[in-house]
Amino acid sequence: MARLRHFAISVKDLEASARFYSQVFDLKEVGRESNEIGSGVYLSDGVINLALLSFNGERGSGLKDAKSFAGPHHFGFQVDDLADAQRRIEAAGGTFFFDLGEEQKGNFERKFKDPDGVIFDISKNGWVGTDGFSFAHAEAEKD
Repeated sequence: MARLRHFAISVKDLEASARFYSQVFDLKEVGRESNEIGSGVYLSDGVINLALLSFNGERGSGLKDAKSFAGPHHFGFQVDDLADAQRRIEAAGGTFFFDLGEEQKGNFERKFKDPDGVIFDISKNGWVGTDGFSFAHAEAEKD
């Protein structure tokens, strides 16, 4: 069974956006990350992970002008079996985009595009701040 647990939006100012969503909706910051494709601040209500993202460029974002885009970027489903979910996605016309993170470690996403080109991802372990997946859990798995 798939559970919708992750929404990602591209923002122009990570700090200002994190303050806004935290103050308005009482979301808690549950993590931060910077890597080769960009930076993110992760907020949660305890069930859903809201990723506020600032992309460095087209790689990973799929956007020609990633720096000027603000808005919904992708969403994610937690699944019980990555391989089975991938088979079903591809059989229905979805295409693999890329993997983010390491599958054996906590915060891993397998990204796809639906037949219209909309980006979404699947994760077996979920995202920090969702269903008991804590940042401490993710950090412990890195060791």
